[in-house]
Order: sequence, then C-alpha cells, then structure tokens
Amino acid sequence: MDKVDFALFEAELRESYRVVERIYERIHQRQASFRNTEEGVESMAYHLHNLYGAYEEYFETVASFFENRIEGARYHADLLRRMKIEIEDIRPSLLSESTYALLDELRRFRHFFRHAYGVELDADRVDRIVRIALQLEGSFQQDKENFLTQLRPD
Repeated sequence: MDKVDFALFEAELRESYRVVERIYERIHQRQASFRNTEEGVESMAYHLHNLYGAYEEYFETVASFFENRIEGARYHADLLRRMKIEIEDIRPSLLSESTYALLDELRRFRHFFRHAYGVELDADRVDRIVRIALQLEGSFQQDKENFLTQLRPD
C-alpha cells in the first residue's frame, strides 16, 4: 500500500471511528444511572445496539478496501469473523481473539435487541453488555493501532 492509499484509508477509518466515540460518550454519560428506570435500560440497550452497528461500519470500510463485499445470511457473523483473520499478502488481522470475543457478545446482543419485540429488557443483562462494551473500548483501540502500524508505509 502506498502513502496516498494509506492516507485515504486511515482518514476513512478515523471518520468511521468518530461515530464509535460519540456512542461511547453517551454510554459513559448514562452508565451510572441507566438501571434506575425502564426507559434508562431501554436507552442503554439502544446505544449498545448502535455501538455494534458503528463498529460494523468500521469493519465494512476495511473489507471494502481490501477484500470486497461479504454477502449471505450470516453476513454480520462472517464480517466480524473476517476481521480476526489475516489475509496473507493482503492485510493483517484487525482483531485479536479477545477483542473478537467481546465484539461477538455485543453482536449477539444487537441481534437479540433487534428482534426482542414485546420483550422487557433485563437490566442485569444490559449491565453485563455495558461492561463488555467498556472493556471492548480499550481492547479495540489497541487492536486498531496495531493494525494501522502494520499497514503504515515506511
């Protein structure tokens, strides 16, 4: 990858990650009090749902830059799985195994949330996913820096 291609790629990733950061700001703001009301639990679940969607947009940028589209019934799981694998002579892996596991939990919660029509959300479950999301915040930051360092042209 030459310097111009890398600069464009890095700029697109930076822009995509700003959405992730804004959602984390909302999660941090509401973290201490969301359990106090049903609406608070629902709001936090909504932000967690959006958080995974924002991460997925980041992954779509990586996939479209290097290996084109991913299609099929298992699109979300396949896209995430692809981010943890190195594609020899194409790109390094983006995600470590531990970050992948955290994201997969968040992905499963998003799936549940999207299809939980008429189901009351459990505050303990949402709290568990909040803790996973907060752990993911630092883990992903480290993985993305490692990824970009490996790709950065000399």
